[in-house]
Amino acid sequence: MPVASTSLPPDAPSLSADDAPARARAGGPAPHPHARHGVDTFLSHGTRSPRAFGGTVNPPVCRASTIVFENMKDMDARQQALARDESGVMWYGRKGTPTAFALQESIARLEGGYRTTLTSSGLAACVAAISAFVRSGDHVLLTDSAYGPTRHYTRTVLARYGVRCSFYDPRAGADIEQAFRPETRLVYVESPGSQTFEVQDIPAIAERAHRHGARVVMDNTWASPLYFQPFEHGVDVSVQACTKYVTGHSDALLGSVTTTREAWAELHEYADAAGLHAGPDDVYLAQRGLRTLSVRLQRHQDNALRVAGWLAARPEVEQVLYPALPGAPGHALWRRDFRGASGLFGLVLKPCPPAALRRFVDSLELFHLGFSWGGFESMVMPLETLPEREASAWPYEGPLVRLHIGLESPDDLIEDLGGALHQLRRALAA
Repeated sequence: MPVASTSLPPDAPSLSADDAPARARAGGPAPHPHARHGVDTFLSHGTRSPRAFGGTVNPPVCRASTIVFENMKDMDARQQALARDESGVMWYGRKGTPTAFALQESIARLEGGYRTTLTSSGLAACVAAISAFVRSGDHVLLTDSAYGPTRHYTRTVLARYGVRCSFYDPRAGADIEQAFRPETRLVYVESPGSQTFEVQDIPAIAERAHRHGARVVMDNTWASPLYFQPFEHGVDVSVQACTKYVTGHSDALLGSVTTTREAWAELHEYADAAGLHAGPDDVYLAQRGLRTLSVRLQRHQDNALRVAGWLAARPEVEQVLYPALPGAPGHALWRRDFRGASGLFGLVLKPCPPAALRRFVDSLELFHLGFSWGGFESMVMPLETLPEREASAWPYEGPLVRLHIGLESPDDLIEDLGGALHQLRRALAA
């Protein structure tokens, strides 16, 4: 199967200096001088300005709370610039520093959106992207495959403020229209789901949502903007847990929310009123990680395709949930809409008792047991109970295991999985 390149195809929403259709629809800012080049070059040269910092290659860590003004005239001028919603204005540390401004601009351009705000974690970004656009009495449609903490937030905190939420089948596509209510104001999509990996028909969902006057928020962490351009597919607000692939080294917590021009004012107002902020050291680490995003994602994808293909042929495996794998659920939609795939996928084992599943997981040597993913290392996380569903049935009987395929040798990872499957068989035979 051909693997998507991180260079932009001619018809893609490119970073060209010309005003591409994607940028026009998203209302994005004017192109950066380096934007006429491809994505790989932009990641290396993008929003860096060594001349502005004495020749340093990257924008340095700027730790600042108080910003002082030269005089009242200077303070008035900056306040007027803020009122015009100009970016890059130094006013108070929480409102941003050169470290944050550079990363925000880079992410906005990669996403093809208008502007980006940063948050202290991926979950904080999900919360902001929902909360900014709803009020008491509104209704939210949330995909049944959503990230668990996002699901928890909508059912608990949002409910306390009078915002109702219901769930829809992630495979609904255009049929989502049946789930709309007069008070539906937002549709939350995640494609593919970060635990169950259903690929959603985002253009069809967005078209129905906009017909009903609702905004579409997407969690785009799995693919990153390198492999999925949300605004080209009708999304209004794109969320990333930059903790994952953007940072890429499992050493920082960060989130981002990028919007179209039309959606920016509401998001910006909420972010400012809620005091959202990201620490400078985490922002710097994400800026560093961004430089190697394309080469890391390509390696994650290559390794994951090797491992997923090997697992699909194993007798202990009921189903591999990796959209990039031919024959896997969602593969056709993935080929239509995505440019590539990351290293995260699901593995459904054939039915086995909990003790056998635990023996499989504990036998792995190169896969770390933990909740996060997107770093250089391989990870495993078993779901000992079936995924929580309200609007769609889970079609498999065996236990679900989530794997993140890191940057190690795929042959070594396959050998490690083979040994763990052998231990699984021994547990079943005991």
